[in-house]
Amino acid sequence: MRFRSGQFGLFSVKRFVPLPRFARLGRSPWKLAISTFLLIIMTVNLIAQFSVSSVAQDIPKVLQMGTSADYKPFEFHDTSGGEDKIVGFDVDIARRLSEDLGFKLEIVDMDFNGLIPALQSQRVDFVMAGMTPTPERKRNIDFSQIYYEAKNTIIAKQNNSLTTIASLYGKTVGAQLGSTQEEAVKTMNQEAAKQKKPAINLVTRNRVSELIQEIKANRIDAAIVEDTVAQGYTGVYPDLQFSVIENNEGGYAIAFPKGSTLVAPFNKVLATMKKDGTLERFAKKWFEDQGKPAGIGFQQIIPSIPYILGGIGVTLAFTLVSAILGFIWAVVLALMKIAEFKPFRWLANAYTSVFRGTPLILQIALVYFATPQLVGYDIPAFQAGVIAFALNSGAYVSETLRAGILAVDKGQREAALSLGVPYRLMMTDIILPQALKNILPALANEGINLLKDSALVSTIGAADLLRRATVVGAEKYLYFEPLIIAAIVYYVMVMLLTMGTSVLEKRLQRSA
Repeated sequence: MRFRSGQFGLFSVKRFVPLPRFARLGRSPWKLAISTFLLIIMTVNLIAQFSVSSVAQDIPKVLQMGTSADYKPFEFHDTSGGEDKIVGFDVDIARRLSEDLGFKLEIVDMDFNGLIPALQSQRVDFVMAGMTPTPERKRNIDFSQIYYEAKNTIIAKQNNSLTTIASLYGKTVGAQLGSTQEEAVKTMNQEAAKQKKPAINLVTRNRVSELIQEIKANRIDAAIVEDTVAQGYTGVYPDLQFSVIENNEGGYAIAFPKGSTLVAPFNKVLATMKKDGTLERFAKKWFEDQGKPAGIGFQQIIPSIPYILGGIGVTLAFTLVSAILGFIWAVVLALMKIAEFKPFRWLANAYTSVFRGTPLILQIALVYFATPQLVGYDIPAFQAGVIAFALNSGAYVSETLRAGILAVDKGQREAALSLGVPYRLMMTDIILPQALKNILPALANEGINLLKDSALVSTIGAADLLRRATVVGAEKYLYFEPLIIAAIVYYVMVMLLTMGTSVLEKRLQRSA
């Protein structure tokens, strides 16, 4: 069917269909300009709102910051009030980031050399610990922009003329394990090899406070430390001096897992903090007025003694839970070792060989760092320590139990079997009670070792007795005094355990 142009053609549309209101504004150019301007403003506003909401959606409600809180004044524990608070320059920056980006901040404290593995295993979301973005680190993790420019210094005793890199050749020099200062010493040795000069003997420690004590004990000649941290230690120890290493500047940045979406929003807030002077105010707060210690020696740590003693509960709870679980597992292993089914014996012996042949501290690290990667479970430090100690203790105690079971007279077993006593009841009611009485001294010794070895969980950040003592030492720039207090407490606990074991042994002998 054909239509005439007057029915549905262009003319009839113009005549009968009303135009949109904004199209008729063409008669008034100023009205068209205003409408266009308002339309642009609305579009920009919508785009801005969408971008802000998308950024907010990308950032989780809770973020975990990994740090090594033994690096005063960047991050350290404040225990002067009897409570533990992690404070410092980096912590203030992190709290400002949490305020601007709308997430809740959780701080996870661990040794510095464990921070990058924690990022890679996604135990933490980002790291602030005075970390420099070196090329080697950039291959494994991402970094924000630099938020603080730092310089390396040489700390040595006042009577030593160790003030330049050239003066360090042939000397023993310390650096924190996994730090850029360690890499700086290695670079110095490369230059020494080119110039055919004596190499520097590099010594690494987990904490800066340990390096300071090594200098005071004359075990090392000097240490490479960041300038602000060096200033704090030389302020406490007048027999030490520090000298800035020229042409060896570095910077600190926030570290993220590879491919993290947090880098861009964090950089935006850092740029704002630089522009409005927030970073400068934080620097003045923590770097220019560190203050002098109140008193000397033990007088400085008196306010922090309640915090140290608070680790007793953690240590005892850890020891008790590990001992119970380890003993139960040891019974299972011991029964497997004496079973007639050969695969059980082979499996139990192989297990014992592995756990007795590898260091306990390595087993703790594997459980703590490998669990998130293997099963996706963010295992707490206390739980990881309990599992590692229970598995390790079970391997040792199983051999003791096996020997105790085999020491029971065979006539006991033969008599039980001849009377028709089931195997399970025979073991629980006849054989194991006699075996336990025979091996009680060995079990007590294993419990004492477990109590003392529990200090190893401090390496993964568990707030036990030793960890708290080292925390106070880093806070007060001391090392000897907090460890003496921890040693006294450990000794008292071991003596109480020994006395309790002796009483139990005497009662068992009287009941025999």
